[in-house]
Amino acid sequence: MPDLRQEDRVFVLDLGDGANRLSPELMKHINVLLDEVTAQPGPVALVTTGTGEYFSHGLDLEWLGEHSGEQASYITEIHELLARFLALPLPTMAAVNGHAFGVGAMLALAHDFRLMRADRGHFCFPEADVNTPFTPGMAALIQAKLTPAAAIASMTTARRFDGVQARELGLVDGVADEAGLLRAAAEWVRPLADKDRPTLGAIKSTMFATALGALREAEPKQV
Repeated sequence: MPDLRQEDRVFVLDLGDGANRLSPELMKHINVLLDEVTAQPGPVALVTTGTGEYFSHGLDLEWLGEHSGEQASYITEIHELLARFLALPLPTMAAVNGHAFGVGAMLALAHDFRLMRADRGHFCFPEADVNTPFTPGMAALIQAKLTPAAAIASMTTARRFDGVQARELGLVDGVADEAGLLRAAAEWVRPLADKDRPTLGAIKSTMFATALGALREAEPKQV
């Protein structure tokens, strides 16, 4: 299960030490921790990371297989979590410690900034290889955060990018080694922690209005 710790003005949300697939239970815990962060008075920023091999492996396909009748509501929960991170009224950084696949990669993109380990992990949208089209909301999120060239290169090829390749394409903003990843991520967002939250939230909501609208449509298409 995820946990939350505070280091000076920076909260670190650790998704866990497994594959960190976004099950309903995991998403519930994440939202509770986000409530805790946003309830804090004073300047704060957020770094999201994982422990071990994975940042997040995306959809919980095992859960979906056991709850096929709940697919639509599950995708709605995924969309809402992505939208919440996208519009969170404080500076956010994804410290991509390992593999980020599919919705796990989208979760990283929903943050303001991304740092990735240079020596381990892949950033990948495998949808083209697993015959799973992007929902309009997911596609809108990716296209809102990437250049057209980067979106085409990542969305249509299912290519696995290591940290250096991800930085070169613009999927992430920088790379770091394992020992320095969290420190670099915290140092990046800490100076931004004193931004006025209502103003920052309004800026993000306006900047990403199209993606937020697509993610929060009443009846998202199933995957």
